[in-house]
Amino acid sequence: QLQLVESGGGLVQAGDSLRLSCAASGRASSSYVIAWFRQAPGTEREFVSAIAWSGGSTYYADSVKGRFTISRDNAKNTVYLQMDRLKPEDTAVYYCAGQKTLSINADLYDYWGQGTQVTVSS
Repeated sequence: QLQLVESGGGLVQAGDSLRLSCAASGRASSSYVIAWFRQAPGTEREFVSAIAWSGGSTYYADSVKGRFTISRDNAKNTVYLQMDRLKPEDTAVYYCAGQKTLSINADLYDYWGQGTQVTVSS
């Protein structure tokens, strides 16, 4: 069982930065891939980025590549999503999720946090 808790969302202006955190706990959390997804009202949940806890390989959606950076702190069991040069279209609820292998398909993730709202005003 893996427990995930997000934090760090908020209201910012276009061009600003935010850092989201995903604190993981539970058995063998270091064996999971941790991904960030986002969901805006009326849309499907969208893959944003992922990191393999073991080895640290990272993956990004084209829409955020070059603006967002995913990282992990093994000592704190926390994954971060640094979001720079935010755009109004980045507005969504952001979720972190975990499973054993990488996928951009949200349906394949077994564990989810509660979500954190990110709102970017123009």
